[in-house]
Amino acid sequence: MLTRTFLHIQGIGDATERLIWERGIHTWEDFRPPLNNRLGERTRAMVDRALNESFRALARGDAYFFSQDLPHSLRWRLFPEFSENAAFLDIETTGLDRDRSTITTIALYDGRELKWYVQGQNLHDFPRDIERYSLLISYNGSCFDVPFIERYFNIRLRAAQIDLRFVLGAMGFRGGLKRCEKTLGIERPGMTDIDGYTAVLLWNDFIRNRNQRALETLLAYNICDAANLASLMSIAYNNAISRTPFAEHVLPMPILPPLPFAVDRETVERLQHTTRPAY
Repeated sequence: MLTRTFLHIQGIGDATERLIWERGIHTWEDFRPPLNNRLGERTRAMVDRALNESFRALARGDAYFFSQDLPHSLRWRLFPEFSENAAFLDIETTGLDRDRSTITTIALYDGRELKWYVQGQNLHDFPRDIERYSLLISYNGSCFDVPFIERYFNIRLRAAQIDLRFVLGAMGFRGGLKRCEKTLGIERPGMTDIDGYTAVLLWNDFIRNRNQRALETLLAYNICDAANLASLMSIAYNNAISRTPFAEHVLPMPILPPLPFAVDRETVERLQHTTRPAY
């Protein structure tokens, strides 16, 4: 869909992009005589210059180039062209305050391999590993996960971002990640009652009591958050493209890997009967 996109070009809005499509210019490659002669000379010259830059950016794998001028709700268009160098991202923390809270675990899924990072174990490897990706997909990550990561590690993430909160919100699917998953038929057996508060309790139990099952449960929850984003991405993409003239170009639903950790229900139920910390 990216090579059918003209919205990242200055001066091109929804109406002009649809006019371009209606005149038979369905891809960047189509933007040449005689089709582009149907547009005004000024528009034709502007788009021609911008598309030359776009071809170069796509050739060098520069997803950020396109994300700068696409609103969050339309960045789903980046996914197919950059999926080979994309990662689904989710973090867990001790709280919401970036000044006082810390990252406990991070989960990454790139469509091939699951990776996880734990404070006090391998969390320091994350800044090196995340540099491999040119596109990050999250749910509310542009507002929470990414700023939190940048402050915690004192780094700047230069990858483009698809925040599915905004993509799905534009389609009418609003609420938290779990609510969207439930609405769209994505299941997470054995952890439907686990939320951010429980994640804090699990980490505290691991730290205070060295309960390895608490850590494994937290990792199962965190990894599930990241991996399920792959399914949400395909659903969001297919829903969005169905509203364009190119509805036949749908993505298959991904086959997700098995979770490497199991949820310990005894630990979850015990912790959920304790007083929850401020979060």
